[in-house]
Amino acid sequence: MSSVDKSARRRWWALALIAAAQFMVIMDTSIIGVALPRIQADLGFSQENLSWVFNAYVVAFGGLLLLGGKLSDLFGARRMFATGWLVLLVGSVVAGAAGEIWVELLGRAVQGAGAALIAPSALTLLMMLFGSEPAQLGKALAIYGAAAPAGGTAGVFLGGVITEYLSWPWVFYINVPIAVIALIAIPALMPAGAAQRGSTDLLGAITVTAGLAVAVYAIVRAPEAGLASAETIVGLIVAVVLLGSFLLIQAKRKAPLVRLGIFRTPQLGAANIAQLLLGGAWIPMWFFLNLYLQQVLGLGAFTSGSALLPMTTAIMVLMVVVAPRLTARFGVKPMVVTGLVVLAAGLGWLALVRPDGNYWVDVLPASLVAATGMALAFIPSLGTAISSARPEEGGLASGIVNTSYQIGSALGLAAMTALAASYGAGQLSDANALTTGVSAAFIGAAGIAIVGALIAAGTLRGSRAAAPDAERESANV
Repeated sequence: MSSVDKSARRRWWALALIAAAQFMVIMDTSIIGVALPRIQADLGFSQENLSWVFNAYVVAFGGLLLLGGKLSDLFGARRMFATGWLVLLVGSVVAGAAGEIWVELLGRAVQGAGAALIAPSALTLLMMLFGSEPAQLGKALAIYGAAAPAGGTAGVFLGGVITEYLSWPWVFYINVPIAVIALIAIPALMPAGAAQRGSTDLLGAITVTAGLAVAVYAIVRAPEAGLASAETIVGLIVAVVLLGSFLLIQAKRKAPLVRLGIFRTPQLGAANIAQLLLGGAWIPMWFFLNLYLQQVLGLGAFTSGSALLPMTTAIMVLMVVVAPRLTARFGVKPMVVTGLVVLAAGLGWLALVRPDGNYWVDVLPASLVAATGMALAFIPSLGTAISSARPEEGGLASGIVNTSYQIGSALGLAAMTALAASYGAGQLSDANALTTGVSAAFIGAAGIAIVGALIAAGTLRGSRAAAPDAERESANV
C-alpha cells in the first residue's frame, strides 16, 4: 500500500474517532434519560430538580465550550482532545460512584467540562483533516453531524438496556473503556497542529459559565418559586449582570476568550442563532418524549429506548445521504428554514398525545416528522457556522457553535420544564395531568422552532453551501 493510501485511510480512521467523540458527548446528555427514575429514587431528587442531572452536564458543557475552543487554538487541538477524554473519564467514575445528590451533580459537571474540551477540538481536527477539500469536507461534516442524533438516541437505547439489566451507575461507567481506547488511538491518528500565543481568559470563562448556570437555575426554579417571586427575578438579574460583565470583559481584553468581532463575520451569527434555537426545540422533545413513553404509556426502560430507534435511523440516513444533496442543490437558507418548520410540525403533532394513547399512533409518525426537520436544518447551519470563521479561529468558531446548541438545549429544557410543571407535569400519579404538561412542552418547543425559522429566513443568506462535486461525493457516503 502506498504512503498516499495509508494517509487517506488514517484520515478516515481519524474521522471515525472524531465522530465517536461527538457520539459520546451527545450520548452522555441522553443516556441518563431512561435511568432518571432510578437515580431519583436512589438519591432522593425532587421532580423539579431532577432535570439538573441533565442540566449539570449541559451547563458545564455549554458554559465551558468557549474556553475549550480557545484552549484548542492556544495549546493545539490534539492535546485538548486527549485532555477532554481524560476529564470525561474522571467525571464518569465520580457520577457512577455517587451516593449523594451533590456528588452526582459534581460528576455530571466534570463530565460536561470534559465534553467542553472534546467538542471544539474535534471540530477543529476535522477541519484540519478535510478543510482543504470542500467535497470531502461535506461528507465528513455529514458523518460528524449524524453522530449527534445517533448518540442521542443510542444513549436512550443503551440507557434502557443498562438500567434494566445492570444498574444505573453503569450508564456512566460505559464511558471508561471507550475513553481509554480513544486516548490510546489519538497519538497515532490525529494531526498535532500548531499552538498559538495568548492568554486563556479564565475570568471570562468564569463569568459566562456562572451567568448561564444562574439563568438556567432561575428558570428551572420558577414554577416552584413563582414567576414574579424575588428568587426568580433576582436570579435572572444576576444572570444578566454576569453575562453583561462577560461581554465587557471580552471587549476590553487584548486576548479575550471570544473576539467579539468574530460575530461580524457574514453568516456566522445567523447560523449560530439557528443552532441555538434548534437545540432549544429538539432537546425538550427528547426529554418529554421519554417521560411520556415511560410514565404515561408505561413502557419499560429497554422498550422505551427501543421505541426511539426508528427516529435515530431516520436522522442518520437523512443527514448522511439526503441533507448534503439538498443543501448543494437549494442552499443553506432554504434548508435551515424548511427544517425548522418541519421540526415544528412534528412537535405540534406530538402535542396531540393522549393519556390512553399508544406508540404507533401518538409517537412514531410525529417523531419521524420531527427527525426529518432536525436532519434538514442541522448540517447546513453547523457547516456554515464553522466554515465562516478564519482558519486560525477554528477552535473558537467550533466552541461558539457548540455553545449555541448546548445552551439552547439547556435553556429550552429549563423553560419547557417550567411550562410543563405549570400544566401539571409534576403530578406523576395523574396520567391526565402529566400528559397535559407534556403536550404544553411540545407546543412550547414547536414555538421555539417557528421563531428559529423566522429568524433564519430574515438573517441567513441564500447562498449555496457546497459545490456540485460535493453533491456527487455525498452519493458515495
